[in-house]
Amino acid sequence: MTESVFVTDRDQVRWIELRRPESRNALTIDTNRALIAALEGAVAAGARAVVLTGAHGHFCSGLDLKDAMRTGPRPPAELERDMRAYFHGLIRAVRAVDAPVVAAVDGPAVGFGCDLALACDLRLVTERAQFGEIFVRRGLMPDGGGTFALPRLIGLGRALELMFTGEIISGAEAVRIGMANRLLSLEGFDRAVRDFAAQLAKGPPLVLSRIKRAVYESLDGDLDAALEREVAGQLTLLGSADFVEGVSAFLQKREPAFRGK
Repeated sequence: MTESVFVTDRDQVRWIELRRPESRNALTIDTNRALIAALEGAVAAGARAVVLTGAHGHFCSGLDLKDAMRTGPRPPAELERDMRAYFHGLIRAVRAVDAPVVAAVDGPAVGFGCDLALACDLRLVTERAQFGEIFVRRGLMPDGGGTFALPRLIGLGRALELMFTGEIISGAEAVRIGMANRLLSLEGFDRAVRDFAAQLAKGPPLVLSRIKRAVYESLDGDLDAALEREVAGQLTLLGSADFVEGVSAFLQKREPAFRGK
């Protein structure tokens, strides 16, 4: 990893932390390369859940505009190449992790940083968290999958309002409208997130993987296709050792020890 991305593996949870305090954890191509590598290597390293967060009271302020300006004007073909490879590539890497990915948001998550949080499966926030699709304020449109994720989380009208106005909302408001999952106290936030992620990591990995894939694949399909995915997934899971362990633990009145087999 680079100095801007810090990775910790503990209790089958990979914790990926942005550390660029001078830019409020803004993103550069090098930072995104490191994030993509950390995400792609998570499951192979034994992680059953991933936490993506930012240090120093910020989640992510989006693209590092100062860094981009320093490089000077670039040909459109290069801009498109880098957008696809390192920015859209980052969003795809989040979604492709074969385990739950949790965004732990303390402080601003704006612009591409907002879209990065939305790409995660779940969002846990503090009272000082902020979300904003602020692209319109820069004469741009969302380009990190926000036009896909946000309407599906909070509905068409509210999503368009946030994207049209660039309004920044609080963590509490994000939870209220369904943009985030839980509002947690700033005091003890890291511990609460670790406990939550560790609890996810104790779940059956094959089941969580199947749920994640089935839910996302259903977004652009119909009910019949969803039911077919559920049949295929359930038949596979019924033949797993984790299913036997889950039933045995229930009958023996103990916590199951799932092994992902």
